[in-house]
Amino acid sequence: MPHFESFVVLAGMRTGSNLLEAALNALPGVTCHGEAFNPALIGYPKRSALLGMTRAERDADPLALWARIKAAPGLNGCRYFHDHDPRLLAPMLADPACAKIVLTRNPVESYVSLQIARATGQWKLGDARNRKSVRAEFDPAGFEAHLAAVQGFQIHILHGLQTSGQSAFYVDYDDLQDLEVLNGLAAWLGVEGRLAALPDSLVVQNPEPIEAKVGNFAQMSAALARLDRFNLSRTPNFEPRRGPNVPGFLAAGGLLYMPLRPDVPGVAEWLAGLGPVERGFSQKTLRQWKRRHPGHRSFTVLRHPLLRAHLALHAVLTRDDMGHVRDVLRESYRLALGPEALEPFLGWIKANLNGQTSLPVSPLWASQSALMQGLGQFATPDLIAREEDLPRDLGWLAPGAPAFTPLPDPVPALIPTPALQKAAREAYPRDFMQFGFGEYQAA
Repeated sequence: MPHFESFVVLAGMRTGSNLLEAALNALPGVTCHGEAFNPALIGYPKRSALLGMTRAERDADPLALWARIKAAPGLNGCRYFHDHDPRLLAPMLADPACAKIVLTRNPVESYVSLQIARATGQWKLGDARNRKSVRAEFDPAGFEAHLAAVQGFQIHILHGLQTSGQSAFYVDYDDLQDLEVLNGLAAWLGVEGRLAALPDSLVVQNPEPIEAKVGNFAQMSAALARLDRFNLSRTPNFEPRRGPNVPGFLAAGGLLYMPLRPDVPGVAEWLAGLGPVERGFSQKTLRQWKRRHPGHRSFTVLRHPLLRAHLALHAVLTRDDMGHVRDVLRESYRLALGPEALEPFLGWIKANLNGQTSLPVSPLWASQSALMQGLGQFATPDLIAREEDLPRDLGWLAPGAPAFTPLPDPVPALIPTPALQKAAREAYPRDFMQFGFGEYQAA
């Protein structure tokens, strides 16, 4: 008996999925129904129906066709690409009785093969005598889009398998010429049949080395050299994910303020000049507010990371609810707390944001990148303003409203030094990169 009730080949264009399908269909009792959920066709080109369902019927109820595929005699499945009907991917990934076969190929090879297929119109080859030959032109922007789609699809698959506690059978393009691998797949599926030979109904279309298939190979090599293949420029992020903090939002006059703590003095007062301020939202009541205010606009305000750390330190030093934080910083981390402790406090923030301390990350010193991601779980603001540009930006967002008047923060003045500027960059590298902050300029 098969180990599964169905299967899906999770692949992409020019990865060898036709060859893999031919191998699967050569196994007794196994049927792969082509690209059953390709929006442009149903199963195969020039077919009008699959298992008694037309394309229109499938598009109206794709799960009905998937149910027919699963119910067909034997072990049945299909090929699914990243641009196929998105309504199917979640049910397929969530079903442990559906075997996941993940087919991959070097993305440069698949991109070049795709360019050749588009140029020749030849997507399958049964006999080398009928082969059409052309050299591909490598387009850097086109390849980066292709790579992003491939990687995004693979990450989505991996996440779905991890969160549901499943595994997949991974096959590379080169494995399709390995009879032992294909029979290993049959054993994993739990079917009794085995292949005696590789399928001969299809042949490899472009067996030449890559340099012989690309007309501008030198340009391609230079473009690939500029790609950060191993993502070395990535800034690691170990901060916990945050919620959108909807109860902290303020609304008045059709404007919604989505503050990032610590708040910017004067913004709430300016908002109150537009009308009665509504606050204390839940996600439900905020959706209701949005429906009552067609044409509403939303905004948030970024502050320089060095200033935010300065404000956070002041809160730690003065607020009653921060007593436990003061105790931990003094006793566990030996910080001599005081207004002059900003540089060592920034060093501690760096460790805290990297998950290396015993205290959780407070919104007071969390990175604004993480706070913005939290906002995005509910809605992204129309305007992301910089504190120093608020008079101009709020005038643009609400023409005719009273001019914005900034108010001072109730903290001692911050005197930036080169050491503090450096410590802020090291504590908040993602914010500096993401939002383009420069050196802090005292008002």
